Amino acid sequence: MYTELAVALGLGTVVALVFLKKRKRVLKTQDGWWGVGACPQGPEDDSIYPFKVETTPEEIEDLHRRLDQTRFFPSLEDCQFHYGFNSKYLEKVVSYWRNDFNWRKQVDKLNKYPHFKTKIEGIDIHYVHVKPKNLPEGTRALPLMMVHGWPGSFYEFYGIIPLLTEPSNPDDITFEIICPSIPGYGFSEAPHKKGFDGVCAAHIFNKLMKRLGFNQYYVQGGDWGSLITTNMAQLEPNAVKGLHINFAPPGQAGLVMMLSLFFGRRFPKLFGFTEHDVKRLFPSMQKLVIDSIRETGYMHIQSTKPDTAGRGLNDSPVGLAAYILEKFSTWTDPEFKNLEDGGLERKYSLDDLLTNVMIYWTSRCIISSMRFYKENFSKGLNQPHAKIPVYVPSAVASFPNELMHSPKLWVTQKYHNLKTYTPMARGGHFAAMEEPQLLAEDVQNFVKIVEKRKKK
Repeated sequence: MYTELAVALGLGTVVALVFLKKRKRVLKTQDGWWGVGACPQGPEDDSIYPFKVETTPEEIEDLHRRLDQTRFFPSLEDCQFHYGFNSKYLEKVVSYWRNDFNWRKQVDKLNKYPHFKTKIEGIDIHYVHVKPKNLPEGTRALPLMMVHGWPGSFYEFYGIIPLLTEPSNPDDITFEIICPSIPGYGFSEAPHKKGFDGVCAAHIFNKLMKRLGFNQYYVQGGDWGSLITTNMAQLEPNAVKGLHINFAPPGQAGLVMMLSLFFGRRFPKLFGFTEHDVKRLFPSMQKLVIDSIRETGYMHIQSTKPDTAGRGLNDSPVGLAAYILEKFSTWTDPEFKNLEDGGLERKYSLDDLLTNVMIYWTSRCIISSMRFYKENFSKGLNQPHAKIPVYVPSAVASFPNELMHSPKLWVTQKYHNLKTYTPMARGGHFAAMEEPQLLAEDVQNFVKIVEKRKKK
């Protein structure tokens, strides 16, 4: 009798464990209120209204006055970008900004796509919404939300939008693009209360897509955008039809990850590691420690006391530009720090770089954008969303110069329905702005697989 009872209990335990393992867990959250004061009674105003980027002559005069009063300080000899933004090149950038940069022309460029705002959970949410102009008869555009990160903006996607909304290949999918500004970034209102993290942003963006009439949609993101879109998929797995990210930092260190770290250098094929995986995952200990210290100082500041550093950046346009553009140098290619100009004009134009800076300057959003680090990191690394896998069809575009590298084996520990993992030919952190063609091709490839227009 006891033997039979033990066997029954054992089988029951096994069945229960199998059931629990296979049961898909969904991330849950509640509606928030991020506006000023207490949440008002009654239904939320769901109206949508057009928005245009505008700047007054007084704002431009104020900017020019501040640029004229810049106090430059010389860089050390032969230091390139190793100490941060090089002073010689900064003087060139400021001179161009003051004398040659045509902000009004760039405003026209920003406004060439339709902008809108709508209030969700007490704050105004800004977004760009681009519908295809020449949709082939008998076809429909697929909705795709693309989410930026820090220190980027919705403007990062201006190079890729036409590639996805007006594809030149008749076999390609046509998309309808929605590019929101994360609350506290660009022209989205900053939260007025503490605690607004990636899950809160994801909840708002899922609401936005439903408000626009989409029951199912695709999402894409890099940097914070990858976290937010991942959270969107965890919150609404039935609505998010597919998730594409170009930034997949290592998740929680499970058994598979630990074993691959211990034995991956010696037995790379056992874990499916490529030559690039080995190079990125197993640098010398000295390089690992030094690089970590050298390149994460900004993160420690922004995740602890963002308002202190942000006050200075909010008051000085040159300080703001140096702080933001230094990341566009180092995060595009770590070797650019060996160049006096930071290699910035090898991948970007000064017009595009300064347009992104101007979005931060004119909206005065640098402090609120930096707070997003504190809100996410202050809750620790053991948050519910970190433990829950992603079950929707997913894709990772792995760019070789990305800040952190995750091999395919690690990615599958989090993204359980990984359709594609693409080692990209070139590019770094700001993929949509650096390599719009490559990123567009990878998005097309992934969505075709999900839509069953292409075999895996």
